[in-house]
Amino acid sequence: MNLNIQRYKQRGLTLSGMLVWSIVLVLVAVLGMKVVPVYIENASIKKNLTAIANDANLKDSHANQLRLAFTKRAQIDNITVIAAKDIKITRDKGQNHLSVDYSVNVPLFANISLQIDFETQSD
Repeated sequence: MNLNIQRYKQRGLTLSGMLVWSIVLVLVAVLGMKVVPVYIENASIKKNLTAIANDANLKDSHANQLRLAFTKRAQIDNITVIAAKDIKITRDKGQNHLSVDYSVNVPLFANISLQIDFETQSD
């Protein structure tokens, strides 16, 4: 009688449950390792666009000078997904506003990939 009561109180993780959860964790880890660098590069692009737009030395500069400044910063930060020609430059009340729209295609595995669209602009 005492053995039946103990058997119902036992709890734990089965081998099949552990395998399912480990597969889920591996898939999430692989997805994270592929996607996180794309968002880090986007943050770097936004930082550079904001720095160029707020630079006092480039306030009255031509569009080509702003693009050249971005090219120099992009080489330092290893930005490869966009080029200086992709940047849209507008001026409003003496303030430069830089923006860029681009897409990144991230291959996940086999023939499955993820496309991420970004619309980044200076503050």
